Amino acid sequence: MGDERQDAIEQAWHGVVATARRTAADGLVVGTSGNVSARVGDIVLVTPSGVPYDRLGPGDAVGVDLEGRQVLGGLVPTSELALHLAVYRESDAAAVVHTHAVHATAVSTLVHEVPLIHYAAAMMGGPVRTAAYARYGTRELADNMLTALRGRTGCLLRNHGTVTYGSTLDEAYDRTAQLEWMCRLWLTASSVPGHSPALLSAAQLRDVQEALEGYGQPG
Repeated sequence: MGDERQDAIEQAWHGVVATARRTAADGLVVGTSGNVSARVGDIVLVTPSGVPYDRLGPGDAVGVDLEGRQVLGGLVPTSELALHLAVYRESDAAAVVHTHAVHATAVSTLVHEVPLIHYAAAMMGGPVRTAAYARYGTRELADNMLTALRGRTGCLLRNHGTVTYGSTLDEAYDRTAQLEWMCRLWLTASSVPGHSPALLSAAQLRDVQEALEGYGQPG
């Protein structure tokens, strides 16, 4: 393995661990629930199963190829490996974040699609869908997730949690945080007796999506 590739893997692993710790610090996961991964070429670096994030160090890197064969490290990969690999096989993702965020998980039990309570839905490519339930760690769950992710960069997993992806770990994490916030917002607004929250139309969301194409700093 060349020095540059080794450096890239080490840097990606550092980012995976930092992002996993961030999900715990921000209350998006409890204990060792949820998982994070990043892709470096044909290697996917992923958090291991059942190991507290604060115990992971530089020498604990876990890597698999796109077929799930372990090529790096001695710790067992997350039980949700199939979710991560499915995203990488079907998209140009460079990072995936899976959480059990409480408000998003609550909403996953209520709706097939998150109501358009806020234009943050545009950051996921449109209205966020809920994938049909299947047991964790199964190919069925991965297939259900891919259906919900069609044309999107995030979805809910019914009675389970969230999945988002991006071109960087920061982007994938930000989408998770935005999805959790949006679900919390809808739950808060819809809980007021005698009132129903105003929702955005599909046309209004498309207008936001067009505006977002030029958002941010140039270059």
